[in-house]
Amino acid sequence: MSSQIGLYQNTRKGNSLILVARFLLVSLNIDAILEEVTIYKRRKRLEEMTKGKGLGEAYTATVTRIKSQSGSKSRLGIQALIWISHSERPLKALELCQALGVERGETDRNTRNLPAIETVLYCSLGLITIEASSSTVRLVHFTVQEHLSNATSLFHSPHSLMAEVCLTFLNYQCVRNLSTALGSPPVSAPFVRYASCYWGAHARKELSQGAKSLALRLLDGYDKHISSKLLLIHEGDWWWHRFKKYGNAAEGFTGLHGAAYLGIVEILGSLLEKKEWDVNSTDVEGNTGFAWAARKGHEDTVRVLLALPDIDPDTTSVDGRTPLMWAAACGHKGVVEKLLERTDVNPDRRAK
Repeated sequence: MSSQIGLYQNTRKGNSLILVARFLLVSLNIDAILEEVTIYKRRKRLEEMTKGKGLGEAYTATVTRIKSQSGSKSRLGIQALIWISHSERPLKALELCQALGVERGETDRNTRNLPAIETVLYCSLGLITIEASSSTVRLVHFTVQEHLSNATSLFHSPHSLMAEVCLTFLNYQCVRNLSTALGSPPVSAPFVRYASCYWGAHARKELSQGAKSLALRLLDGYDKHISSKLLLIHEGDWWWHRFKKYGNAAEGFTGLHGAAYLGIVEILGSLLEKKEWDVNSTDVEGNTGFAWAARKGHEDTVRVLLALPDIDPDTTSVDGRTPLMWAAACGHKGVVEKLLERTDVNPDRRAK
């Protein structure tokens, strides 16, 4: 009974904070209307706002107020906006809080640094809300998303920040200790899934030196890290059959495979310089790193790998598919053209 009362009180508290934040946003809209000096212009501004137009000034003013908050409230509010407006998929409340609780430079998780979702909502001054049915955190209106996406000067290197947070989390010792036998992240750490599947997407857009160093650490022994398994599961449900068949289907999916899969040339180059790799090694399905690069359509990565003296661009997977077949099947015209220029690629091969 006491836990139910506590949940009820927390829910009421969270709803109250949301209402307060939304009233702050409404007041900004009213102020924008009252700035007009005639009834005609005020009515025109009101009509524009009801149609989702002319709200940019109010949103910019709200972001300015978020930035001017005292203490760490400003940082929390801005980073929450960055995550929600730039994430690759919608985030659940706990995922967002875990991301916001990451301090770059940490080596392990600090549960005491996890902000409460009520605090996150309050610090965002009405721009963020939670869908009650799904616990998904989102912006209060699609026009906020449009404004934050177009106003690139509001945030400094958002994708670089997100990549570093994801990689810091994945390099936590408690995460590195997770067994690759797990089919999904533990309930206590749902952010592991997002970080595993999307750190590369953020790093491709903006790569800081910090993110690069963290990525190199993660990719060292990558086939023994749960994030490689989660990445492959994200590739498609059919990988579940591979895991059931082979046990750890991520075995053989090395850091070189991961870098080629993600198509981050700068990280790939550093990996190749760091140590000697068997560039033709395969995962349990017979895919080389080069085959993954061709399959994902990463032309720059394909070019770098093709320049290696020992590369075999015509290997076959266990089902008989070559990199050329994968590139053609996935519609990667540029990669297909590069491969057809090679004399060591047989375009007449057939899959099993």
